[in-house]
Amino acid sequence: MIEDGTPPGQMVDFSTRFAGSKLFHQVFQEGMALVEETAHYLDGDGRAQSRDLSKPVALTYATESMRLTTRLMQVASWLLIQRAIADGEMPASEANSESGRVPLKPPAARRERPMDADLPEQLRDLITRTD
Repeated sequence: MIEDGTPPGQMVDFSTRFAGSKLFHQVFQEGMALVEETAHYLDGDGRAQSRDLSKPVALTYATESMRLTTRLMQVASWLLIQRAIADGEMPASEANSESGRVPLKPPAARRERPMDADLPEQLRDLITRTD
């Protein structure tokens, strides 16, 4: 028998086991903290900083903040689905079909743009941490 009581030869559902693990709890906390940090920045300092940017840099800011927000919402959706599995609110089979609706793909290779250096440092840091 495996430590959790699973008989030898029986398939182990990794997603269910992972969602209930300490590692997942840490990943969940860090992921959601990054979502909150980003939202706080974009609604606060980021909004104020974006007003002082030239038009071309402001367009880059808008583009990158939308990409950042999209990535983080996809991650948050996946994390919440995994937590629902761990809490018994959703069976893994249903979660797998729900997860299929959340396109967790690696971000497209991000090309450095000449204006990137002019973006606020905190936005650049958030982009780097989520890529």
